[in-house]
Amino acid sequence: MISASRIFFFATLLVASTASAATPAENWETHCAGCHGADGKAQTRIGRKAGAKDLTDKANQAKLTDADIMKLVKGGRINAKGEEKMESFSDRLSDAEITALIQIVRNFAK
Repeated sequence: MISASRIFFFATLLVASTASAATPAENWETHCAGCHGADGKAQTRIGRKAGAKDLTDKANQAKLTDADIMKLVKGGRINAKGEEKMESFSDRLSDAEITALIQIVRNFAK
């Protein structure tokens, strides 16, 4: 039989991990907006330098599937010269968090 103290410990751990999870909007602000901008237009200093795509442009969005975006976010982007243009987020964002970010990206082109 599981003791009441163990149940309390695991319940507290579950609540703490759930409470600390960032929302999709917080993840966008933390991990994406620096380059892509809060509005997705990539008109930040870093975004222009890195060649970040304007995510409000329907033509840009039509070129990418959700799987393409998932791969880019997880693996990052390296240009033809071997320069990192977008860092990998596979160590900081789960697949579920990236999927939520993809929905934010898709909403920019609506």
